[in-house]
Amino acid sequence: MSAPTPQQGRLAHAPVVLRGGRWWLDGGAGSVPASDPAFTAVLDDFALSMAAADQAVDNLLIRQDEASCVDPGGRR
Repeated sequence: MSAPTPQQGRLAHAPVVLRGGRWWLDGGAGSVPASDPAFTAVLDDFALSMAAADQAVDNLLIRQDEASCVDPGGRR
């Protein structure tokens, strides 16, 4: 399994959006590109962490579904 990577979209209820590999601050008056390298690095790290967490939850749900398909006698 490869490491998850953020593609594009809004970041977890935050006023930032990743579009075309670039972060944008998104507000009611419009969008402004985020240009501070330290800030965008933190956004990248957070987005990667969120993607990894989402993948971990998906994997747990898949395991739960698979476990519920096993009959009580231990046979599949």
